[in-house]
Amino acid sequence: MFQKILVLFVIVAITMTSCSDDFLETKPTDAISSTDALSSKENMALILNGLHRLLYAQSQTLLSGGSSYRSGNHYWVPLGDNLAGGIIHSAPANNLNWQNDTRWISHNQETSRTSKHLWYQRYHIVASTNAIINKAAEGTIPEDEKMKEIIGQAYAYRAYAYLSLVQHYAKGYLIGNPASDPGVPLLFSSEAPFTSEPRSTVQVIYDQCMSDVNNAIDYFEGATARPTGNAYDKSQLNIDVAYGLKARIALNMGDWRTAADAAVLARADYPLMDESDYYTGFNTTMLPEVIWGSNVIGTETTYFRSYFYLMSNTFNGSQVRNNPKIVDKRLYEQIPDTDYRKGLFLKDAPNSNSSASNGEGGWENNTNPLYTTKEEFDAAIAAIKSEYGLASGHNTHPYMHFKMKQKAPGGIDPDDIILMRSSEMYLIEAEAEAMLGNIAEAQNALRPLGEERDDAYDVTTFDTQEKLMDHIKFQRALELWGEGFLYTDKIRWDEGIDHAANGGSGASADLYQAGFQQAQPSINNEWVFKIPQEEIDANPNLGPENQN
Repeated sequence: MFQKILVLFVIVAITMTSCSDDFLETKPTDAISSTDALSSKENMALILNGLHRLLYAQSQTLLSGGSSYRSGNHYWVPLGDNLAGGIIHSAPANNLNWQNDTRWISHNQETSRTSKHLWYQRYHIVASTNAIINKAAEGTIPEDEKMKEIIGQAYAYRAYAYLSLVQHYAKGYLIGNPASDPGVPLLFSSEAPFTSEPRSTVQVIYDQCMSDVNNAIDYFEGATARPTGNAYDKSQLNIDVAYGLKARIALNMGDWRTAADAAVLARADYPLMDESDYYTGFNTTMLPEVIWGSNVIGTETTYFRSYFYLMSNTFNGSQVRNNPKIVDKRLYEQIPDTDYRKGLFLKDAPNSNSSASNGEGGWENNTNPLYTTKEEFDAAIAAIKSEYGLASGHNTHPYMHFKMKQKAPGGIDPDDIILMRSSEMYLIEAEAEAMLGNIAEAQNALRPLGEERDDAYDVTTFDTQEKLMDHIKFQRALELWGEGFLYTDKIRWDEGIDHAANGGSGASADLYQAGFQQAQPSINNEWVFKIPQEEIDANPNLGPENQN
C-alpha cells in the first residue's frame, strides 16, 4: 500500500500528497471529490492539466510534505547527464544537493530527496492516470474524440512514469535478466489505500509500458488532434509522443525493429532545426523539432530550482555563476570544425574563477597562450559577458557551454523544458538499424541529421556495425548533450564512467569523488537507485529484502 499517495482533484490542477505523516488529516478547500473530478471529460482534462504542471512544479506546491529542493523535471532531466558525467562541474556548488548527485551520494541513499521525490512523483502520475483509465473502463462516459484524447494521454503518461521508474530503480533490461530481475511495484488502484502488487520483474514492467503505449496509440488514432501554434500545446501528449515513448521503450529492451519503426512515425511532422534555431538556446517548446515539452508558466516560482538554474551558464544564480558548466574535453575534441554544434562550447574562454577546481582560475594562473597580457585576458571575459548577456558576477571557464540559454539571459526566468525532439528519433532509428546489422538503413537514418549539423558530413565512412555504433554514441553525446539521456544510454551500452581516461574530461577527482570513476552497470549495482525507506516501511508488499 502506497501510504504516501492520496489523490485530491482540484479545480485547476491535481493536488496530491507525499512524504508526510499528516496526509490523512486535511483536505484543501479548493479540492473536489474524486467522483466529481471524474464525472465528465472536461474535469478529466483538468486532471491532465495538473499532471502537465506536476512535471515541473516545485513539489511542495502540489505534494503535501514535498520539498522546495526539487521541481520535477527541472531536476530529473539534467540529472541524467549530471550522474553520468556529461555535464562537467568546473567548481564547487552544492545548492539543492546537486553536487551530491554528481558525487554518487544521493541516489544511493534510501532517505535522500533524489531517491524519494523521483519515486513519489512518478507514482503520483501512475495513480492519477489510473483514476482516468479505471473510470473510462466503466463505460459511463461516451468515448467521443475528446474522451479518446484524454484516455490516450492517460495511457501515455502511465507508460512514461513506469519507464522512468524501471530505468532508475531496477537493473537495465539489456544488462541483466529481465525475466527474473526485480523491477518496481505495479499499481492499478485509483483510490486510497493504493494497494500495490509486490515488485514485479523488469520484464513485466516493460511489458506494461509497451501495453500502455500501444493502448495510447489506439486511442489517439480516433482522438481530436493536438492543437498547434503556441508553446502550451506541446505540453499535451499526442500520438507522436506515444510513438516516441514506444521507440524509447523498445530501444531499451533491444526490440530494435519496433524501436526504429516507432521513431520514424514519431518524428514525421517535426523538421530538424537549422543553425539559427539551434543557437536560440533550447528554451521553448516552439522549436520545430520539439515533439513534447513542458511549457513553464510564469506564475511558477521555480526560478532557483529550474533546469536553467542548474545548467544554463546565462542564468543569474549561484549554481552557474560560481560553477560554469563545461563540456567533456574528450567529446569536444571529436567535433569537426565544420559542425556548427562546436560553436556552442567556448574552448578558449578565460578561466576567471579563483575557486575553479582545476586550480587555474584568474589571470595569475592563466595557461592559455592566447592571452599574453592581463588586459587581453580581461577583455576576452568582458566580450563573452557582453555577447551572451551574463551578469557581472558570472565566471567564465574553458569549454563552457551556451547550448541552453534563457530567453532573457542574465535573469532568473525558468523557461520551458524540452522532453522529446525529432533528433532523438533519428538517433534511435540509426542505433536500432545498426544493431540489426542493417548498415545502409542506419546510414540513411543518420544522414539527414549529420548533413544538417555538419556541411562536410559523410556518413559512408561509417561502414561497419562497430564504426556506426561508435559514431552513434558520439552523435547522441553531442546532439542530446544536457538533455538527460547519458545515464540511460550508459546503462543500455553497459559503459562505466572514467573522467581520467583518454586525456581526461576536465572534471576534478577531488570534486567528483565517487562520481569520478564508476564500473560498468552490469557489474555495479551503484547505478540502481535506492527505493525510499518510507516506501519500504509503509508498503506491506515491500520489505527490507526488497531494497536495491
